[in-house]
Amino acid sequence: MKNLQKLGGFAALYLAAAYMTGIVLFLFVLDYPSIVEPVQKAALLVEKQMVIYLTNLLMYVIFGVFLVVLVLALYERLGAASAAVIRTAAVIGIIWAGALIASGMIANAAIAPVVALYGKDPSQAAMTWLTVETVANGLGGANGEILGGLLTLLVSWAALQVRGLARPLNYLGVLVGVVGIVSTVPGLGDLAGLFGMTQMVWFVWLGVILLRRSQQAAG
Repeated sequence: MKNLQKLGGFAALYLAAAYMTGIVLFLFVLDYPSIVEPVQKAALLVEKQMVIYLTNLLMYVIFGVFLVVLVLALYERLGAASAAVIRTAAVIGIIWAGALIASGMIANAAIAPVVALYGKDPSQAAMTWLTVETVANGLGGANGEILGGLLTLLVSWAALQVRGLARPLNYLGVLVGVVGIVSTVPGLGDLAGLFGMTQMVWFVWLGVILLRRSQQAAG
């Protein structure tokens, strides 16, 4: 048990680090929010294809793998909670991880073909990338963080039932989860940014607790 808890702690810290790395890459390295035209996005893809590839790998594919580890660790830790709550949380967590992995892999698989097409027909390359990006964003939660919100909310609810984590962390998790769910409401999509920032704090706090408890168990 202690080994899985330790792995879960490291996984949670990686998820927080991936969030922060993604923010830096998207906002400062790629300046992605300022690029809205499809042709501009295709041109950026050609210019920064390796950066975009690594960003998708870190923030979606590897993120999803580590998320599976964290979900399993939390399921083991909170197994005494309501079976319906913790099992639902685990299933949603695995679905979320799969969706993120698929999002990153789809986007990365399209980079080389779109870059090659750009040299022949920039407009067609832009439309192709727009289609791929729409699918990848849908899987990645760009239209609202329903899966991440539900996972965080249900894990925190289960932890409150069995006192499996620090109570303040659980209250934070409930708040983070509600924000993520509400971000799916039309017109409130900007709350996804708040969800990401607050969940990053939740991941760090959770990781520290899991690592600390695993060390205490080892001692």
